[in-house]
Amino acid sequence: MLALTILGNNSAIPAFNRHPTAQVLQNFEQSFLIDCGEGTQLQMEKYRVRNSKINHILISHLHGDHYFGLIGLLSSMALLGRKHELHLYAPAALKEIIDLQLKSAAAHLSYDLVFHPLVKDGLILEEKKIIVSCFRVQHRIECWGFLFKEKKNIRKILPEEVKKYNVPTSFFEQLHQGIDYITETNETILNSLLTIPSTPPKSYAYCADTIYDEQLGEKVKNVDLLYHEATYLHALQKRAAARFHSTSIEAAMIARISGAKRLLLGHFSSMYETLDEFTKEACGIFKDTELAIEGMCYLI
Repeated sequence: MLALTILGNNSAIPAFNRHPTAQVLQNFEQSFLIDCGEGTQLQMEKYRVRNSKINHILISHLHGDHYFGLIGLLSSMALLGRKHELHLYAPAALKEIIDLQLKSAAAHLSYDLVFHPLVKDGLILEEKKIIVSCFRVQHRIECWGFLFKEKKNIRKILPEEVKKYNVPTSFFEQLHQGIDYITETNETILNSLLTIPSTPPKSYAYCADTIYDEQLGEKVKNVDLLYHEATYLHALQKRAAARFHSTSIEAAMIARISGAKRLLLGHFSSMYETLDEFTKEACGIFKDTELAIEGMCYLI
């Protein structure tokens, strides 16, 4: 299972008690921080997100509303005595910015910060239970989206059935992988009699800041939850295009093209005090649409 907590859902300027972009994706083992706008630390404290569980930070691009909170967070982790390494995935230019900030303050981190520059579409991280890849999106500057996919879950063993057929525990690993059991008398016991399928693996795609681009549909095909920016309502589609952003309806169209199961809208312009109209517009195109609300946790 994956769980997404929204820390910030606004665009460049904090307004109406909404904050610049930041969100945390969690599985049972750790947390992934996706973008780190101004105020992220305070939002983490408010919504009880433990920074000690964050081992990976992903920054989509170098507009301030997506990373101005980063150096403060890195420094706080050091002040709190962090020792285990932290991995940062971002456009290459961010490393020089961080190095300059630390040098100017004569500051040193208490842990290893491992920097991974984003240079091409593809796999950037593979762990025991999840894989993460990046893909380019179309914005005014270099910008990346991220795709998280759980690995295929192993099959669940039926204790009474393995006991019935005297399957030794040494064979359990093969059962998990779907292999049939062959007895000492050469009888084949079908794996389907001994195990049941586990929960299907889940997926989450973060599309960052982007102009309407139908090619994204292939990059995030069939995801369980799609986050897509919707900076403007569709009446301002020309302004959105000029600024390389999307509207609520355009986000919904990408969700429909991709075959996503659910859509989250975010990155709202500070010109909007209320957001209900975003959902109303998008649901006309893609029914399973929700707003990315700060403090909400969305189970995937």
